[in-house]
Amino acid sequence: MEIKAGLSTTPQKANKTLKRLSQLMDLAVKLEMRGDNPLKGVDRYKTGSGGFHAWTEAEIARFLEVYLPGTPAFLSMTLMLYSGASRCDAVKLGWGNIRGGRLEYRRQKTRKNPEGILVSIPVHPFLAEALQAVPNGAFTFLQTEQGKSRTATGLGTAMRKWCDKAGLPLCSSHGLRKAICRRIAEAGGEAHEIMSVSGHITLAEAQRYCEDFGRKGLADSAIARLPHGAKGEQKLANHPPRFARKMDKPLKENGK
Repeated sequence: MEIKAGLSTTPQKANKTLKRLSQLMDLAVKLEMRGDNPLKGVDRYKTGSGGFHAWTEAEIARFLEVYLPGTPAFLSMTLMLYSGASRCDAVKLGWGNIRGGRLEYRRQKTRKNPEGILVSIPVHPFLAEALQAVPNGAFTFLQTEQGKSRTATGLGTAMRKWCDKAGLPLCSSHGLRKAICRRIAEAGGEAHEIMSVSGHITLAEAQRYCEDFGRKGLADSAIARLPHGAKGEQKLANHPPRFARKMDKPLKENGK
């Protein structure tokens, strides 16, 4: 299928596009505009259970090489990376959300949380510096040049273009939200710390980041606990008496 092949470098986007097109075709069949849904049976790309790609440090650095401070791309990326806000929340953030050096907002309402989860985090110095380019009278941080608020869809579309121009086909706006969770996990942060920043509803969602990205740090600390140098090895060799029996006779070879 040409549409699927054209999006092969962005499997998540390809699967989402196929899903939406299939829904549209189902509607066309229901309205008797078509006799069948041509997308039925079209296999989706295997993407694993990780969902959207979390930006790596190299990808973040690449984006910052292409887009300098003061540009909409730089501000959008920085705001989402250092707040963990999703697109629908990021486009609503403004100076009214800064209180006492903290960024405070309620995540988009869901059926599980009709009031929305309250997120209150310190403003990171890098984000504070980026926000200096935003006029004090701006209604939202990411408003357009015409002073109008961006839509979540518009921000997603813009981020897609910015990432493609920077040669980052796997990166997306949602991947920035995952990137801050990755950073916290790699720094040894616990699931509850991730939840306090991301506003995740369940512990299992945040725990997944610890399992996926915290293993390297845990392995480092685990190996660091082992004894170092010859003295440490000698201590390990000092077995309890029952294992340190002196052998008076040499070992016999098998069959002799």
